[in-house]
Amino acid sequence: MRYLDQPHHDGSALYVDGTRVWVRIPASFPLGEVYVRSVVDGEPRFAPAVLDETRTGQAIGGYGAEDRWFTATVIARNPVTPYRFFFGEGRWLTASGLHFRDVTDATDFRLVTHQAPPSWMADAIIYEIFPDRFGGTLAGKDVPSWAIPSAWDSDAVLPHGPGVAEQLYGGDLDGITARLDHLESLGVNTVYLTPIFPGRSNHRYNASSFDHIDPLLGGDAALKRLANAVHGRGMRLIGDITTNHVGDDHEWFQTCPEMFYFDGAGNYESWYGVKSLPKLNWGSPLVRSRVTHVLQRWLEYFDGWRVDVANMTGRCGTDDYNHEVARQLRQAVPANAMFVAEHAHDATADLDRDGWQGTMNYGGFTRPLWSWLRAETSELESFMGYPGGIPLRDGQSTLDTIRDFFSRMSWRSYVHSWQLLDSHDSPRIRTVTGSAQRHVLALGLQATLPGTPMVFAGSEFGLEGTTGEHSRTPMPWNRPGDQDLEMLVAYRALLRLRRDEPALRHGGLRWIHADADTLVFVRELRHESIQVAVSRNGTPKPVLDGQILYAAEGLSISRVVTPGRP
Repeated sequence: MRYLDQPHHDGSALYVDGTRVWVRIPASFPLGEVYVRSVVDGEPRFAPAVLDETRTGQAIGGYGAEDRWFTATVIARNPVTPYRFFFGEGRWLTASGLHFRDVTDATDFRLVTHQAPPSWMADAIIYEIFPDRFGGTLAGKDVPSWAIPSAWDSDAVLPHGPGVAEQLYGGDLDGITARLDHLESLGVNTVYLTPIFPGRSNHRYNASSFDHIDPLLGGDAALKRLANAVHGRGMRLIGDITTNHVGDDHEWFQTCPEMFYFDGAGNYESWYGVKSLPKLNWGSPLVRSRVTHVLQRWLEYFDGWRVDVANMTGRCGTDDYNHEVARQLRQAVPANAMFVAEHAHDATADLDRDGWQGTMNYGGFTRPLWSWLRAETSELESFMGYPGGIPLRDGQSTLDTIRDFFSRMSWRSYVHSWQLLDSHDSPRIRTVTGSAQRHVLALGLQATLPGTPMVFAGSEFGLEGTTGEHSRTPMPWNRPGDQDLEMLVAYRALLRLRRDEPALRHGGLRWIHADADTLVFVRELRHESIQVAVSRNGTPKPVLDGQILYAAEGLSISRVVTPGRP
């Protein structure tokens, strides 16, 4: 489908300035009067949009000099104001696209006046590290009795079953500090650590205390060294906190039953019924005060938090404190701190509520890209927990899924959400795609679409993994045979392109073509656009003229050239 013949609006600075909004209308689109409909105090209001003669007739973004631009002011009386455009004859433009019938308000554009995320987040490129598998050694460490000591370069990672949580390879925080040059070479500027508090597992999501850093990782002193080194390079450090549960050996669970869900028989609620992970009861004032204290205390070193299973936090049976808790915790951290929620499916109902600034966008990014770029034959048994493996879908279905999720949150929540190809909880993107070529296509989309790119350590070397546990392979620093150096070059080039091109970090998003095998879009600024064309089978065909910035098999990234300009 060709989208250049349809009106366009998004929440970027090109289309929204405070409460003033613009809509871009192609010359081929039949037009009468244009209105903006906003919802104020629950009631729709219409305001006429007027032709903006300062933009009409200009090649905004480097193209479309014949386009007409209309502008209007939206009344932003409420913290979240839904709005849409009306072109007469039953034609509406919402965040889900152009409609020739009445549609619900669910996909309206949104103006949000809640406290904004910190400005630095718009430029963040995140690198996820699973500390036990990045750098370090077991030598000289007091290995706990629960652990299965494993050799870094010779013992295979278990993909499932007994022992997956007990395998210990010896990575630590000083091992991360020693490899920061590698992160900088990728263009990364934000380091995200999975949990580093003590727990009887290699993943440490079953914390036994929040009072100190696991001695196996080097303790509090190693965190201080890492934080100083990260900040000394102008980078940022993000922690991982479990607000839904703790480990069953945590001092809170041992001494404060009022912080958990116990019945009269001594039974208690836990995460997914796993009894080693008792669930916190957010109806308890003690839970609220203690977790708030933990978040605040460790911000001496961290620049923000990723919140584990945020979708489950505060929810248990008839209790639902989730939005209240998200708001309370967000307000308890400084305004310049990141506060992003893990959701493995649909987070849209929990965003734009003065709480989570964004989400790990599995549903609206990871899953649709997997469905489009997966190997033609795939032996993966589940699709992020969904039985039946990864479905194979075409480009139009992929775009429809991306837009469905995109249209149900504000632009602000979308661009501050993490766009990830894989993580410590999923198969590796290389295993999903089955080839380096499609891996690069996925990376190209991650580096150029709106949202915060999040790279899982090791994917830049083309590491593989069939499950979340299996993907936690120790970094191949001393295994040249496990290093795909051409992939490493691609990561460096595409993430640096993201870092260097303002349009890829701050520009709007306009889809301009989709078919079964091809997706084309532009990231727009006032005076230029970056066009991205991706084809999973064959050579991509850019729609607009441009100067090539990056090209690979199936991928073309170009700067759009204003007609008539050399």
